[in-house]
Amino acid sequence: MASHTAGPAGTVGIKDVARAAGVSVGTVSNVINRPDSVAESTRARVLSAIDRLGYVRSESARQLRAGSSRMISLLVLDMGNPFFVDVARGAERTIRDAGLGVMVCNSGQDPAEEATYLSLFAEQRVRGVLLTPADATGRNIDAFRRHHIPFVLVDRVAEDSADCSVSVDDVVGGGLAIRHLLDSGHRDLAYVGGPARIRQVQDRRDGAHRALAAAGLSPDTLREIPTERLDVAAGRDAGARLLGLADRPTAVFCANDLLALGLLQAMFAAGVRVPEEVAIVGYDDIEFAAAAAVPLTSVRQPAERMGAMAAGLLLDELREPGHAHQSVVLQPELVVRRSTLAPPGKAE
Repeated sequence: MASHTAGPAGTVGIKDVARAAGVSVGTVSNVINRPDSVAESTRARVLSAIDRLGYVRSESARQLRAGSSRMISLLVLDMGNPFFVDVARGAERTIRDAGLGVMVCNSGQDPAEEATYLSLFAEQRVRGVLLTPADATGRNIDAFRRHHIPFVLVDRVAEDSADCSVSVDDVVGGGLAIRHLLDSGHRDLAYVGGPARIRQVQDRRDGAHRALAAAGLSPDTLREIPTERLDVAAGRDAGARLLGLADRPTAVFCANDLLALGLLQAMFAAGVRVPEEVAIVGYDDIEFAAAAAVPLTSVRQPAERMGAMAAGLLLDELREPGHAHQSVVLQPELVVRRSTLAPPGKAE
């Protein structure tokens, strides 16, 4: 048997495999890339050497030769939010079925972090990007365009007809939440929203105000409680502020379910009954919404479908660079649960 010496720092290279199998480097390459072109006995000998030595093909070297990687990057606002986990699940299934890999990254709702990741994707020559933007100005996307890497916006409508996007109509969703509360008899409402720079927060607020206007009610009917983030801790903080109001609203619409769950925790801790004293509506309909101590009424987004459709559009563009860009807008659905199923009324 031929002797073997590993490459630098113990790394096994293609030359080591060739030496161990007693064949040329070209034969090893053919076994890896074009196995049908190699005689079965030779192929078996090379594969045995690969297995024995633990050789792993250098993807970075292949990437340099091909000019791009086999990796699709997915950059979302917050992987701590189960909504984006569902988006990633839908995207990953579609991408892996196409024989490509997925790298999931988290901007943390930070435009600077988003810019850093987009630069990294360009350096790594990723095949394409699925992006939920954190930067409302669009500067990060404009800077990324010069790398000519295909991308699709997820959970955001494309402002440019040269981009593909898959989103949910959040204006409609905000309207669904407020109309439900109005139909339940509430007239003293609050909106707990995250950072105003995030388009989804703006659209859900806009939808809420449109529903009020359609009902002939003043915008002042909806008191606003802004938050710096869209997470449970921010919801608890909003709850503390709401509890400090002298004239507490009877119903609250939250920009996402994590805020709503934090608000629910704050109400429970203070002994405020939900929904008897305060009704709560969330947004996204994550799995935890139905499992909360008081099951949460929420505006459902088809998260997995959104991720799968966005991935499909990206794959279409990779196959046909001249394809027609699409802006797909899905419709939300109100899911009513116990957190709003009670007549409005304040504590006596």
